[in-house]
Amino acid sequence: MQNINTQKLYLIGFLTCLMMMVYALYAEHQLLLTPCPLCVLQRLAVTITGVLFLIAALHNPKSIKRYIYSALILGSSLSGVGVAGWHVYLQNLPIDKVPSCGPGFDYLIGNFPLSDALLLIFSGSGECALIDWSFMMLSMPTWVVIFCLGLAALNIFASIISDNK
Repeated sequence: MQNINTQKLYLIGFLTCLMMMVYALYAEHQLLLTPCPLCVLQRLAVTITGVLFLIAALHNPKSIKRYIYSALILGSSLSGVGVAGWHVYLQNLPIDKVPSCGPGFDYLIGNFPLSDALLLIFSGSGECALIDWSFMMLSMPTWVVIFCLGLAALNIFASIISDNK
């Protein structure tokens, strides 16, 4: 426990996010799984979390700055949990309750004001309810929930460790 420091923990958080994004790109380009709008938002949350972990690892903040990083990382990782959790909810709706398919992410963002586009994305679409990949009987958004909760926990642990030094 003596060898653990916040900088190493932040680096582990960054590498976890990097691994998640590498696999997401592999799934898109090699397994030919087209990401739905909610998948794109999950990728955005994971990317922001990873960038924040990397900046925190490089900066190695002390005092109040440490809490600012912690709050930002917690917010971005929990937003990933929220988006992925909503995605899991849509995937588990009965067939007759699944919304109809809507336009893709690029079309929504390019043709609607951001608030309207986000409203349309979170109202869900049929493509978001489709489970076309699973590992250990868990869909990809379920794994995103698990990993983002883990990243939030790692962030909190890093804050606790730095408080004890």
